Amino acid sequence: MKISIFRLGVIAMSSLGFFNNTIAQEAEKVKYDAHVLFHPLFNFQPGNEYRTGSGAPGPKYWQNRADYKINVALEEEKGTVSGEVELTYKNNSPENLEFLWLQLDQNAFGSHSRGAQTTPVSGGRFGNMGFDGGDSIKSVTVQQGKGAFVDAEYKITDTRMQIRLKTPVKANGDVIKIKLAYSFKIPEYGSDRMGTLETKNGVVYEMAQWYPRVAVFDDIEGWNLLPYLGAGEFYLEYGDFEYNVTVPWDHIVVGSGELLNPNEVLTAEQRKRLADAAKSDQTVVIRSAEDVTNPNTRPKQSGTLTWRFRCVQARDIAWATSKAFVWDAARMNLPKGKTALAQSVYPAEDGGLDGWGRSTEYVKGCIEFYSNYVHEYTYPVATNVAGIVGGMEYPGIVFCSSKSRKEDLWGVTDHEFGHNWFPMIVGNNERKYAWMDEGFNTFINFLSGDNFNNGEYKTTQMNDMHRLAPMIFRPKADPIMTIPDVVQAVNLGWEAYYKPALGLKMLREQILGKERFDYAFKIYVQRWAFKHPTPYDFFRTIEDAAGEDLGWFWKGWFFENYKLDQSVKDVAYVEQNPQKGSYITIENLDQLAMPVKVDIEEVSGKKTRVELPVEIWQRGGTWTFKAATQGPIRSVTIDPEHNLPDINPENNVWKPASYNAEPDVN
Repeated sequence: MKISIFRLGVIAMSSLGFFNNTIAQEAEKVKYDAHVLFHPLFNFQPGNEYRTGSGAPGPKYWQNRADYKINVALEEEKGTVSGEVELTYKNNSPENLEFLWLQLDQNAFGSHSRGAQTTPVSGGRFGNMGFDGGDSIKSVTVQQGKGAFVDAEYKITDTRMQIRLKTPVKANGDVIKIKLAYSFKIPEYGSDRMGTLETKNGVVYEMAQWYPRVAVFDDIEGWNLLPYLGAGEFYLEYGDFEYNVTVPWDHIVVGSGELLNPNEVLTAEQRKRLADAAKSDQTVVIRSAEDVTNPNTRPKQSGTLTWRFRCVQARDIAWATSKAFVWDAARMNLPKGKTALAQSVYPAEDGGLDGWGRSTEYVKGCIEFYSNYVHEYTYPVATNVAGIVGGMEYPGIVFCSSKSRKEDLWGVTDHEFGHNWFPMIVGNNERKYAWMDEGFNTFINFLSGDNFNNGEYKTTQMNDMHRLAPMIFRPKADPIMTIPDVVQAVNLGWEAYYKPALGLKMLREQILGKERFDYAFKIYVQRWAFKHPTPYDFFRTIEDAAGEDLGWFWKGWFFENYKLDQSVKDVAYVEQNPQKGSYITIENLDQLAMPVKVDIEEVSGKKTRVELPVEIWQRGGTWTFKAATQGPIRSVTIDPEHNLPDINPENNVWKPASYNAEPDVN
């Protein structure tokens, strides 16, 4: 989900005075303690046969599997979706399961849900007050072994349904099938994740959380059962999906995965244009603005059409439909010679080169970049949908605001498709650890934005960390390692998105270096693709693959709100003779520490850079080093390029008032 980087940047810049004063006052109360930051038992839990000490899946790692067959129909006049789901669930765990838990996320879209009841009276992005929605479950049956489907006992609690079994699903590979008949009323605004938008040529339906989904049973918590309240997103099992969507004859449907029956739902000309697009690096129009109002551009002119899709090795699916869609597409060039299709659907009034007319170009640009940097894109199609949703991600399809234009449309498209790696490929628990997908995704967005079209939308707002420090270290900030529904609403953008992303940026550029970080990051993705990593799996993999103990960094940046304040304390000349060199004394004044870069400029104009590892701060908060200077010093500057979020840059520069005596360095 997207939170505007530009809006947060403006807030950061406009709030500097207040936050600098507040933080400076707090800094006076803090004294750095190396024992706290460099704690020997942090991140010191033994591995096991499921998850190793190195951060890799263990030899007996397991996860359960969920395959779905779904048939639904959009009943446009009633504003409902109804149909049937058949879930095939495989229990690969070492435990027998006496019951199963399913998620009914549509139940959040009602005035009596926990999500509604925990929405402030002033409203909020995820609130759905005044709407009587939710899943209507008409029947639930189960099949175990070769027997017939029989009625199941079930209990619904808010957004969760427990199916109580007469016979447990046995450990180590037993399978159960569940059939559910259901329907739900479509919310106009479903927590900025789904909904409907009126346009001049028809309604755009964006359909997500649209079928009952099995909860994750894992080796960490067993059943993961946090309710769906809005801010916390999703944690889902992997499997294969076959789904059919029946809509009015004049609609176009796009969805996760591959369209299986183009001959039934598209005209010959549209199929030809799609074939042309699959071979073209330039955007090809499949359905023009003129086609939208021409009934002859549909294969029939009455009744309904059923669109059939298949999505393989995915954790979820979503779809969108409208008779108002303009549709265009182009080829994506993936590593190792593979290709896939980038496409966009949008109302005619939102097209044009300042708007959605460039959407497919954006889809192609970001997915090709991520496929090379992180992991090859895994779906045959990538679809961007213009509608009411500001920005939301699903496997192979994303929903972005129809009102987005230019750099905003690039930014939201880039961000939502970045989610196809985190969490669609690397399946972390979004409901608990938003930073493991939003933060990782925002980090790779930095790189993608620099890369796209020779830096057309490159932003430098996130490069000056001195200016960002007041927002990162806000007085009432939540730690990154906070459940998203516990993070205060005003903090979510920083704690879930930008602070973890900036942490990875520092890890890459200031602590490990780009080559070491990129190698370790790719190892993490390779190890945990289509699996369920925890934060510790990430921490351990990075440490092992990069060859660095980073407990101090994880602790200070992710678990705590430790602040950084480096300073230049003093300068003295060796034997009081500038020609013999100098002693530079630096300090670490707050509880976070980082490696050090110091620039020394002599009166002659000669410049010297000294780089020191973070381990100097294991010795305490003051460090003196000898510099091979050859004349009087004009200035000494710590963190000269503003690469670190120093809360008090005023003490980062030393300039002489008079020559100082040589310090005691023994």
